[in-house]
Order: sequence, then C-alpha cells, then structure tokens
Amino acid sequence: MPDFDMLVIGSGPGGQKAAIAAAKLGRRVAVVDRPDMVGGVSIHTGTIPSKTLREAVLYLTGLTQRDLYGQSYRLKEDITVSDLTSRTQHVVGREVDVIRSQLSRNHVSLFAGTGSFVDPHTIALREVTGNERLLSAEHIVIATGTRPARPDSVEFDGRTIMDSDNVLALERVPRSMVIVGAGVIGMEYASMFAALGSKVTVVEKRAGMLDMCDVEVIESLKYHLRDLAVTFRFGETVGAVERHPRGTLTVLESGKKIPADAVMYSAGRQGLTDELDLDKAGLSADRRGRITVDEHYRTEVPHIYAVGDVIGFPALAATSMEQGRSAAYHACGEPVGRMQSLQPIGIYTIPEISFVGRTEDQLTEGCVPFEVGISRYRELARGQIIGDSHGMLKLLVSPEDRTLLGVHCFGTGATELIHIGQSVMGCGGTVDYLVDAVFNYPTLAESYKVAALDATNKLRQIDRIGD
Repeated sequence: MPDFDMLVIGSGPGGQKAAIAAAKLGRRVAVVDRPDMVGGVSIHTGTIPSKTLREAVLYLTGLTQRDLYGQSYRLKEDITVSDLTSRTQHVVGREVDVIRSQLSRNHVSLFAGTGSFVDPHTIALREVTGNERLLSAEHIVIATGTRPARPDSVEFDGRTIMDSDNVLALERVPRSMVIVGAGVIGMEYASMFAALGSKVTVVEKRAGMLDMCDVEVIESLKYHLRDLAVTFRFGETVGAVERHPRGTLTVLESGKKIPADAVMYSAGRQGLTDELDLDKAGLSADRRGRITVDEHYRTEVPHIYAVGDVIGFPALAATSMEQGRSAAYHACGEPVGRMQSLQPIGIYTIPEISFVGRTEDQLTEGCVPFEVGISRYRELARGQIIGDSHGMLKLLVSPEDRTLLGVHCFGTGATELIHIGQSVMGCGGTVDYLVDAVFNYPTLAESYKVAALDATNKLRQIDRIGD
C-alpha cells in the first residue's frame, strides 16, 4: 500500500490547491517543497512580492495623487529599498503562515526538501539535513513552477545584472535601469522603477509590447510610461552586457550603447524540471522545461499530473489554482467542470490593464462584426474623486445578438472591475443588462453602464439608418 493517496511536488498556487482539494475529499495527501519556499515562487519572488512592491511604490511616491495635488507631490522624498521591502516582507510572512495553517488544518503532511522520481509511483525526498527517504503515492502532481530564463552570454551577479528574482534584493533604487524584454514582468517592473524616478530603457526584439492586449490600451500605457521618462527600443537585440566599476553598459546589436546603474533581464521563464529525473517516471520535458498534459492535466503517465507554470501558458497564479483543484478532483474520481475558456488577464503595470474575451484586432481578423462602447474615468465622479483622469473601460458588443465579445479596462482597479464583464459574458448576458442595471454611485463600476449606453446608442443609429 502506498504511503499516500496523493503526493504533490511544489507548494505554489497549483500544488497547494491540488493538495487541499484532495484532502477535502478524504485522501491522504503530502506536499514536498524546500522549507524556504513554502507557497512557491508566487509567494517569495513572483506575484505577491511584486504586487506588494507596486502598492508600496504607489503609496510612497504619491504618483496617483499628482493630478489632484500637483506634479511635485510625493509622500516621501528619499525612498529607500528598505521602505519598499518592509511592506513586502510583512505580506510574504503573513501569506506563508496562512498556507502552512491551511495545509496543517487539512491534515496535509508537509515534507521539507526536494523530490525526484525513483519510479512512476515513488519519490526520493532529499531533506535539508542531507538525509534521503522514499515516499510512495498512488497519484503524483508535479507543480514545481519555473525560474527566470538566463541567457548563457550574460554574467548575472544579482546586484547590477539581475533577473526578476534578484530585483527584489536590490541594495538601492537605481538612478537608471535597462530592462530587457517587454513582456508582462518586464513592463510591470518598468512601471514601478519609472514611478520611483529611475530613468528606464526597455529593450525588446519584437516590434511592440504586450501584443495580447487591446491596441488602444497599449498606446495609452506607452504614453504614460513615456511621461515617466521611459525610453523604448523596439526591434533591438542585446549583443552584450558589460559590467564596469561605475555601472553597466548594454551594447545592442545595432551598435547602440546604453549606460545604466542596473540591468534586469525578463526574457521568459524555464520550467523547474531538470532535477526531477522525469525519465525514471517515463516522462520528458521540452527545451523550456515544460511538461505536456491533456485537458485533465494528466501527463503521458495517467496517474501523474502536472499543473501551474510548469505546463506553460497561461502561467498565472489564478489559472494554476484552478488547474490544481481540477487535477485533484479528476485523480480522485470526483466530477469536475471544464475550466472555462473565458479567463481574465490582469497586468499590474502602472496603470493596471485587464481584459477578458477578444480584442478588436482578433474580431476583425475573424470577420466578426462588433460595436464599441467606451467610458472614460474622467467622465465619472469616482474617477475625479480618486484623481484618475486617464482610465477607460471598453466594451466590444455583437450587433447581432448584443452579447459582449470582449471587455478591456485600463486604469485604477482594472483587475477588479473586469470580473463584472467576465460574469456577464460567462452567463451569456447582453449589453442591455448593463444598460438597465443600477450601479452604486459614485463608483468606477458605473463605467459599465456608461460604456453600455455608448454602444447601444451607436447600434441604434445603425438601425435607424437601415430602416
């Protein structure tokens, strides 16, 4: 008889939810993770610390209040790294306690160490003390997550040349910074350091950034970041990064040289699978360390599941949690609904971006007719009260059945606001529901009604001309 019904490798959002879901179904469950990484990358170097850092930046710089109190307004003049990290350490500590408490309360055994496969049902646990012991399980869930990808040609030192894991351990706020990669992580950190007053240069080999987002939203973000003295170098590739006594020199293949105090690489992520001995379980990973799964998150070996960032896109904490729960239910023979294709995306730049459904470009490419309804925060009483005159909400509406095809939000609270649109879309609601609904006043949520009225007025004009 195996030691456990389910053994989970990794305690990040996916692994943690898989373990608790199986425990709630009465199974004997164990989780293996390093003692300093309970909660995974999400808690220690990813989602939680970066979003907490963003909150500290917004609070201490007073950036969001400058429309009200003038461009020179700052809550604190000389912001130090310790000002920023004290809030982060507080939140991370609390979150780790919450996770340990949840696992304990649900009688999930937590083993401190790292695990690797001995055979398809057995894991070798290497404890911190150096001891090794074997743990067997009927089902195994791989939830090891990822680490930042590091180009071999770059000498990382964690102080002046770093990745998104090291950036939280900076000794001081750099006066100037080069960020390589204009993906989600790169743009979030570019926003934060620009808000702190660093002169940021973003280098990206593609022609643009965040190409999954609405074009108008990206243009707005670019405008805001340029206003904070961010320079963009699109279509450029880094040839070399030189470390000098007085800083770094980033040499682009086009010949340009960019001096800066620090360089941060944000060039994708690599699955943490190289030390798992996957071949002993009959498994393999691709060159990015990712594991292939089916719609139930099963690997090629039916009793072994994989969830979270280690399986690739969308690699978000929110989707990882749902994948973990879904995998545990399937492994335990419990009925589980398919994860809806309608997933919200939240990007914590300054200002925030969030969207659900399709973009204007995607609808145009698919020859799907749509009408646009827009609400701007500056026209909302709540927008004026909080000092956000740049935010906007955009609804993409089908003229045929009046359903929502996409919702795009930019500005304060975008990642919260998007769930109203997600709920309406998920329930098959129409724009008319939003027109007739009463929203609290003054709120940002009221933007849904304003945008809905804008869209229906345009649809009415088309109908009148057609009559």
